[in-house]
Amino acid sequence: MSHMQAIENQDKALDDVQLDPVERLAVAYAPAGLRALWIGFLAFDHRLADAAREGRDPIMVQLRLAWWRDRMGEPVSRWPQGEPLLAVLAPWDAERAALGAIVDGWEARNVGSDGGVALRAARIGALAAIARLGGARDGAVLAAVAQAGGEWLDRKAAANATPRLPRSMRPLAVLRAAALAADDTRPMLRFGTLLRVGLFGR
Repeated sequence: MSHMQAIENQDKALDDVQLDPVERLAVAYAPAGLRALWIGFLAFDHRLADAAREGRDPIMVQLRLAWWRDRMGEPVSRWPQGEPLLAVLAPWDAERAALGAIVDGWEARNVGSDGGVALRAARIGALAAIARLGGARDGAVLAAVAQAGGEWLDRKAAANATPRLPRSMRPLAVLRAAALAADDTRPMLRFGTLLRVGLFGR
């Protein structure tokens, strides 16, 4: 497959990804070069949630998760063709281990008894991976990403101070703001808050 064909396949796969409205709004504020990383992360988590959803045969859950774990354990150049989500995840090649940890987290949540602890940690780890792929190396920045990620996933953990995130993590700022405003019954005000955070990060 030529480089141009690979790009065309990825663009088509990105167009086919299903995200919820808040996620789509959040992703819209990602720098263009990192947008595929964000879409891949969110879409991958959705796919695993579906694979491991309650009511599925446990053996089938294990098989589906094992398939994705195997893919994350090998370089993109060895990934099979024909799975659109793999095309979306190609930019994650250098940080595949972070996505593999999400697979393990879903397995621990569904067939283990950790109550989702490993999954939460893996999601935060994937956010840190996006930050690194976006050029972040400073420990304080990565700590802020971890804080914001924790508050997105569990708003009860929110601190008084808003984490200062790099531009590459603007989608996380929007997702965090949406989670913290989840109980707001004024949709226009809530939407305005998300737009403000998307534009300014706070």
